[in-house]
Amino acid sequence: MTDPTPDLKSIAERLATLTRGRASAPRLKEGVLTLVLDVSGLSADQRAVMEAAVRAELRHIPEITQVRIAMTAEKKTLRIIAVGSGKGGVGKSTLSANLAVALHRLGHRVGLVDADIYGPSQPRLMGSEGEKPTAEEKQMIPIVSRSGVPMLSMGHLVDPGQAIAWRGPMAGNALGQLLDAKWEDVDTLIVDLPPGTGDVQLSMMSKHKPAGAIIVSTPQDLALMDATRAVSLFEQVEVPLIGLVENMAGYVCPHCGEASDPFGQGGAEAAAAHMGMPFLGRIPLTIGIRTASDAGLPPAGGDENEAAPFLAIARKLEEWLNAAR
Repeated sequence: MTDPTPDLKSIAERLATLTRGRASAPRLKEGVLTLVLDVSGLSADQRAVMEAAVRAELRHIPEITQVRIAMTAEKKTLRIIAVGSGKGGVGKSTLSANLAVALHRLGHRVGLVDADIYGPSQPRLMGSEGEKPTAEEKQMIPIVSRSGVPMLSMGHLVDPGQAIAWRGPMAGNALGQLLDAKWEDVDTLIVDLPPGTGDVQLSMMSKHKPAGAIIVSTPQDLALMDATRAVSLFEQVEVPLIGLVENMAGYVCPHCGEASDPFGQGGAEAAAAHMGMPFLGRIPLTIGIRTASDAGLPPAGGDENEAAPFLAIARKLEEWLNAAR
């Protein structure tokens, strides 16, 4: 007389429902049931809960004497979008923060890394000053900002205002830890690079090559000359250039409504055309952007008028990401 065999089809259906399709078809041999769980994107706690639920489901089937569960996770491709500039003071960090918030608002699974090791500003811009990341399995767990965007910055690891006096290799290693964090469901990572074309940029691109780069400049000639150097750096390491953004592109007086161009007008668009790269848009110089940024509430997530230029650039990035898949 042969041993009774449980209905594996029925078991498979119950496990598929229980795990939301993450369980493979179970196999039973000599009382040992074997199955594979796809745990891609799940935290360690979520994996443990799922495994316990599966074992509880199978525990009362008398024909099963042992359950063997293998867990696999598909290696996720994290697309890094670098935001760079040839010099400081052009609003690169403000664009990075608002671009991340705008993509999140458009429904993307986006994260933000503040790679400006020596002068981190994202904790202030994203309203996460004073927060400290925890770690799991020797990886940092990103902090979730007020806007709902997971993020990490060297500013989360040191006290506000504390100087960071590190040499290039140390800074490069610190940046690697931020990029290699447990980003879970994030598939697009906006990386706010330090200004210039130094060791940190080269270190990042040698180990974590960006899928593409956005260059930020103001309209005046000197800033555009520096932006050209940033473009040259990305071209040398064969990182695709997504386009150029002109920041501080005009000022509208909040009292009289008169528009002026203290930094010139249209220079970045002309430079983009000269270099044969797309022009992604302009961001005006407004009191609203400045006050919202100081308050840790990126304007891309708030008032429609203030958010509009950032959302327009985010949609162009969205088109680029879709075309690059």
